[in-house]
Amino acid sequence: VQLQASGGGLVQAGESLRLSCVVSGRAFGYYGMGWFRQAPGKEHEFVAGISWSGYTTDYSDSVRGRFIISRDNAKNTVYLQMNVLKPEDTAVYYCAIRHRRYDTTSRLKDDYNDWGQGTQVTVSS
Repeated sequence: VQLQASGGGLVQAGESLRLSCVVSGRAFGYYGMGWFRQAPGKEHEFVAGISWSGYTTDYSDSVRGRFIISRDNAKNTVYLQMNVLKPEDTAVYYCAIRHRRYDTTSRLKDDYNDWGQGTQVTVSS
């Protein structure tokens, strides 16, 4: 399975970005997906998750109300719409796919068995 993340960049505080992650090599529509991020010198941090059906979503407290996770199963793609970006959102963002079919959302790294290469998001103040 391959996950290809894109959409990162350099923006100013208050602006928006949309990240995309295209999955190939697996029946995408059966698996929950997640977005994590890692800032320099910090551990991977859960950002958002979405169930295989798209009906269930979960967000970290730091992004709830600003970020929206969604998926398009016809395009094998999961998105992360990031609004009102803050300098503390600066990190490398990774998409990941759950281990098993029909799993719902999870905040735990170990519940995801394949990861994308990451896309850099930099927010200037």
